[in-house]
Amino acid sequence: MNRREFLKIACGGAATLLLSGCGLLAVGDTKSKASATEKSTNIGGNGKMKIVVVTGSPHSEEESTSKYITVQFIKGAEEAGHEVYRFDAASADIHPCHGCDSCHMDGPCVFKDDIETKLMPKMLEMDMIVLSTPLYYYGMSAQLKTIVDRFYSHTGRLTGKKSMLIATAYNSADWTFEALMAHYDTLVRYMNWTDVGTVLGYGCGSRELAERSEFGPMAYNIGKGL
Repeated sequence: MNRREFLKIACGGAATLLLSGCGLLAVGDTKSKASATEKSTNIGGNGKMKIVVVTGSPHSEEESTSKYITVQFIKGAEEAGHEVYRFDAASADIHPCHGCDSCHMDGPCVFKDDIETKLMPKMLEMDMIVLSTPLYYYGMSAQLKTIVDRFYSHTGRLTGKKSMLIATAYNSADWTFEALMAHYDTLVRYMNWTDVGTVLGYGCGSRELAERSEFGPMAYNIGKGL
């Protein structure tokens, strides 16, 4: 393939992404795929839950696509009577796990940062955790990954919870979230969590596209149905 042919194909692909709305696949039908990620999980009936929501986007509240969708989930969950604690990993004082094993997987962590003093006490009491992130290089953000790595300090006490994943991406390809979902599914399996829903925001290249998509209502309905 010569350079001219390559540029033609590359520019054509970029135009497809730019012109596609949030939730519209460059190839295929996202709506049916997106709807499949919203699980019909009315897990209420056992009293109100304590839910911890961890957002990993470094963007502002007004600009972030993943935060927008996450706020819709929170609205639904609070309307259903659940107690929600939100932790913004990007604005908090956090440190990555050093692998020192001083905690012996049962705490406390050697770092007395916001994870240990603010987030972890809430997590030790929670019934459900929600992980929210933009897709960066086909994985979760570094901010959210730092939080996940620090689960190690209290692994035993964080098992057996309910969980949910909210993610947004600029890409609209059907394989966009494959690596992230593989990581999340493995985490759910290792922690013996029960996944109650996944909202994957394909094609959310801007806040406007996210707000116009079906992903906000999808997240709200999951929260409301808990």
